[in-house]
Amino acid sequence: MNTVRGTRHTARLAATLLAAVLAAGGLTVVAAPAAHAAASDLVAKLPISSFSALTVDSAHQRVYVADSNLGHYDNKGLVAVYDFSGERVTTITTTRHVSGLALNSDGSVLHVGGRDGILRYDTTTYLPLSAAVAGTDTCGRSMAFAGGRAYHTAPYANSMSDCDTTLTYLDYSQTDNTWQRSGWQDHGRLQLEAGPGDRLMMGQPANAKAADPFLAVFDAGGTTLVRTADRRFADAEGKGAANLKDMAFSADGTKVAVADAAAGTRLLDSGDLSDAATGYPALPSGASASAVAFSGDGKYLARGASATGATPDLLLSPADPSDATPALEFAFEGSLDGDRVAPRGLEWSADGSRLFAVTTNTAGSQYWLHVVQPPAVQYDTRFAQGPTHSPARAVAGEALAVRGRLELDGPAPAEPLKVTATRTDAGGTHELGTATVKADGTFTVLDEPELIGDATYTVSFLGDLTHRPATDLTHTVSVGRAASSIALSAPAEVPMDTGVHLTGTFAAQGKALPERAVLKVERTDRLGTGTLSSVTVAADGTFTVDDLPRARRNTTYTVSWPGDDLHEGSTASATVRVTR
Repeated sequence: MNTVRGTRHTARLAATLLAAVLAAGGLTVVAAPAAHAAASDLVAKLPISSFSALTVDSAHQRVYVADSNLGHYDNKGLVAVYDFSGERVTTITTTRHVSGLALNSDGSVLHVGGRDGILRYDTTTYLPLSAAVAGTDTCGRSMAFAGGRAYHTAPYANSMSDCDTTLTYLDYSQTDNTWQRSGWQDHGRLQLEAGPGDRLMMGQPANAKAADPFLAVFDAGGTTLVRTADRRFADAEGKGAANLKDMAFSADGTKVAVADAAAGTRLLDSGDLSDAATGYPALPSGASASAVAFSGDGKYLARGASATGATPDLLLSPADPSDATPALEFAFEGSLDGDRVAPRGLEWSADGSRLFAVTTNTAGSQYWLHVVQPPAVQYDTRFAQGPTHSPARAVAGEALAVRGRLELDGPAPAEPLKVTATRTDAGGTHELGTATVKADGTFTVLDEPELIGDATYTVSFLGDLTHRPATDLTHTVSVGRAASSIALSAPAEVPMDTGVHLTGTFAAQGKALPERAVLKVERTDRLGTGTLSSVTVAADGTFTVDDLPRARRNTTYTVSWPGDDLHEGSTASATVRVTR
């Protein structure tokens, strides 16, 4: 079953591209299909538990996503096919695992990296065409179509544990469906990217046999693959080596952007791979680069990242680094959106109107396809100062309400907004779920703190399509031990030989006691103070004390409970006059 969801509350957009700029670039708000809410971020859950490649066929408005079901020669492969609105069109399954995708220049043929060859499919019927022979792949291929040829990497290892360092060849398919070695090879899971003007780029991820990985650009226009530029990034002391996650050519081929998990986003001149005169702003603190893609119209750059919490995972900004227009920022979090942008998980449509992003969860076992069409206008939001809580004295195990107000600029939301909340105490950080924001902006977060000491509540607004996220609201509450109480009843006077009968009740607020309370009983008379037998409180909270006094005159009975880690102690006394 294919489900497309219109995201309304989980994608956070933290700055606006000017409406006029967006309109000029074709980035407009487009309504989702009638069955779904209008949104600029449509999300489809992908039917895969691994990911190798994403490619976009703008001619037919199709998006292809391939899994990477490696590990056993008999594992099957899957390529999911979607339209530009996020609806799954079909699924291509193969008898052996696949990895890597490439479309030919007119989009009529999809090349898929297979275990034992290069599979080819008609992009109109999705029927298989004659396959091309290729060297056996056990580690996963990368593919690119450049200069009229489908290039592919050919790694081989006896064990998956050797794939990161195995020797990998760069090969290409010939017109008779045989394959030819290009003469280029190196260690690791080499990555390929095609660019305009018959350009081909090859990048080397960091691995144990590549202390200083390379990036290289080739001219694929002739019969021989000619390297035109190459670069390694470490300095003379071996510092600064690249940690390649993705790479992309600009629309005119003159620039190269690199998603470097160590350095962020590198912008290079493609002619010699030197640093461009002006680079892009650094990714937000806590974000590690994972993907990069230029829009086909040359106006925009998408940068994907791995980040947590409120830190953006996706930034959309002008491709010209000298343009200071603030970026649109998306943060993905949770089971409806994934937690980060997958490496190599970004591609644009040719006209720049849509960005396709593959996100994954923290474990890398689930994947989502986002169809992003940025809005033209966004408005600021903020939390009002002075959150409150009740009751004023917070105690462990009792209900606590934290109240605040969210202020919104711009039009009122079509649906109630939500805030999310966490509590951080000595036991760590605990998710408290969401709270609905009322029409007047107020909200209430309900909780039962479990430990004594300081508890810090953090409330977040993740934004929606027309509102930017708000800076998190924090509120620290001192949580004390819950009260306990003892009520004691005694006769005013008793004869010495009849004894004393006391009754009482015990109550403890907050978290229920793990066992029934045991109360200490003391008697004080003219002969001194002594301890009597303790009493256990009944299930209904009642208890009795029976004693035979040892002296006449006033005798005081004191019943006490010492408390525990979550409850305060309590005591009660009663005085009885003992007569003959």
